[in-house]
Amino acid sequence: MKRIGIILLIIFSGCLTGCLNDDDGIIFSYERIPIEQVDIPGQFTRGETYKITVFYFRPSDCHSFSGFDYDRLSNERTVSVLNVVVQDRMCEDLEETDLIDTSINFFVGSEDSYIFRFWQGVNDQGENDFLIIEVPVVE
Repeated sequence: MKRIGIILLIIFSGCLTGCLNDDDGIIFSYERIPIEQVDIPGQFTRGETYKITVFYFRPSDCHSFSGFDYDRLSNERTVSVLNVVVQDRMCEDLEETDLIDTSINFFVGSEDSYIFRFWQGVNDQGENDFLIIEVPVVE
C-alpha cells in the first residue's frame, strides 16, 4: 500500500511541475495611460447601454491596450486606460500625433446622474488629474 502512495505522490508531483507555465523570459508590466479626450453622450436614459469612447496616445511600440481600470463608488465612476508594456526588446517611442480610441459599454442604472472621472495623469504636485464629466439621467 505504501508503494502505491509513493507512486501516486511521484506522479502527482510530476503533473504539478509539468503544468507550470514558463514565460520564456518575457518581462512585462502594466501602465496607466492618460486619457486625452472622451466621447460621451450629454444625457442617459435609464435602463439603456451606451458606448463611451476614450482617446489616448500610445507612448511606444511596446505598449498595447490591456483594458480599463474601472472603479465605482455610488454614482461616481473613475476610468483609466491600462496598457501592457512588453520589455523584452528595444522600444521605439511613438509621436503624439495619432490618438488611439477604445470604448467601454456603460449600463445606466437607477442613479439620477453619473459623475465620470477620466484619469489624465499626474500633475507637478504628484496628484492625479481627472477630466470630470457629469451626465444626467432622464426617464
